[in-house]
This record gives sequence, structure tokens and C-alpha cells, in this order.
Amino acid sequence: MTPRSEGETDASRALKSALLRMHAATVLFGLSGIFGKLCACSPAMLVCGRAFFAVGALSLLCLARRHAPWQGLRCRDLAGLALSGTLLTVHFVTFFMGIQLGGVAVGTLGFACFPAFTTLFEALAYREKPSGREYACMFLVSCGLVLITPSFSLADAATAGLAWGVLSGAVYALVAIANRRTATNMSGTQACWWQNLVIIVCLLPFTAEQFSSVSDLDWLWIACLGLICTALAYSLYVSSLAALKARRAAVIISLEPVYAILAAWLLFGETPGPRMIAGGLLIVGTVLRMNRA
Repeated sequence: MTPRSEGETDASRALKSALLRMHAATVLFGLSGIFGKLCACSPAMLVCGRAFFAVGALSLLCLARRHAPWQGLRCRDLAGLALSGTLLTVHFVTFFMGIQLGGVAVGTLGFACFPAFTTLFEALAYREKPSGREYACMFLVSCGLVLITPSFSLADAATAGLAWGVLSGAVYALVAIANRRTATNMSGTQACWWQNLVIIVCLLPFTAEQFSSVSDLDWLWIACLGLICTALAYSLYVSSLAALKARRAAVIISLEPVYAILAAWLLFGETPGPRMIAGGLLIVGTVLRMNRA
């Protein structure tokens, strides 16, 4: 075997490993909705507890790497992390409200429209006029949301869940834009540590009295969210980016609703109807197209 072919083989193995880690991270991100559905405590308590576990796990990771989360940060960086962490708090709370009210499929598909909001908000923030293709994609996502709407009354819990899911997607788009401004001078682990710390600061005053009433089983689901769906998933995601192009990674992450809906179908019997399947395919297909554009 020639040196060139050996190099190509090593590169191919690295790419396959990165793809495996990225798909694993996407599956774990998708399982967030499953654990949120299983947990009986309030969304605020769930998010606050998840953040405690995530900060603990990420702290151990930072110690292993001998790089404290506060090293190399400027005051401007901390202000940006405070903003993005606050927005992330709102995103997580609204996301799990959508899951608990509307179910995993409805809440996750509502959130899946966040790339369309990102396009819209970036156009406003950076005065970047969307292209005709991007306008078409936003229109198709809107059509998909209409298709998956259970009824056009907020008195319907499933419709209210979809509304909360869409709101979580809109807020997450703001998180992505805030990260674009502030997270360029730090590692992903460092940014994640600070953002989860901000989540604790934001929610602890409202949830401190709820800690003692959380059941042991709910603590198990919260720990799974913090350790598996946050710390582990984010570590797999970040490590895979060394060998994957950002665009390819974005395409794989867009499959998160698919994994979440399949898991809910198998575990809870949440069988999607024809309209939900059509709307879901339209949303996910459009998001995949946006990421490839």
C-alpha cells in the first residue's frame, strides 16, 4: 500500500468515526424530548436540574483538560454569555412546555423550524437580505406547520404545545445569532459550561422550593438529560467537527426531529397521522435543503 493510499485510508476512517459520533449526538439530542415527556416535574425545574448535572459533568471535563472555564475570557465575553445563557433558558423552558403539552412529535417539529427563524432574524440583525430560495424555504416551513397543527384553537393542548415548540425554535434562532457574535473566542465546552451556569442563576430563584418535591424517578430522567443529552451529546458533537464540514454537520443535526419522533413512536405509541407525516416531511426536507444551500 502506498503512503498516499494509507493517508486516504486514515482520512476515511476519521470521517466515518466523525459521522458516527455526529449521528450519535443527534440521536441523544433527539432523546431530550423523550426524557422531558417522562419527567413529571415542571419544565423550569427540569431545565434547572438538567443544568446542574451538565455543569458538574462539564466541570470534570474541564479539569481533565486542565483548562478552567474562566480562563482567557474578557468582560465582553461574559456579557455575551449572560445574554445567550438567558435566551437558552427561555428556549429550554418553552421547548419542554411544548413537549409536555403537545407530545414529542408536535413539540419537536415546532422547534425544528428554527433555521427559518435564523434566516429571518439574521436578515434583520445584519441587514442581509434573504434570497428568493430562502423566502421559499420559510414559506414551505410555514406550510408544514399548518399541516401539523392539530386544531386552530389554543384551547387544544396539542396546539398549545405546537405554539410553545415554535416559540422555542424562534428563541433558539436568537441563541444561534448571539453565539455568532460572542462564542468565537472560546471553546464549545467553555461556552456550554457558562451558558448552563447562567441557566441555574436564572431559574434557581423560581425552583429552589421544588427540589425537595422531585421524585427519585424524575431525578433519574433529569440526570439523563444533563449527563447524556447535554454533556455527552455536546462532547460528541464538538469532537466530530474536527473531521466534518459545518454544512454536513448541520444536515445531520437537522435529522433530530426524525430520531425523536421514531423514539416516541416506539416508546409511547405516538403514531403520527398522515397530516403530521406530510407536515413533518415538508419541514425536515426544507430544513435539509436550507442547510445544503
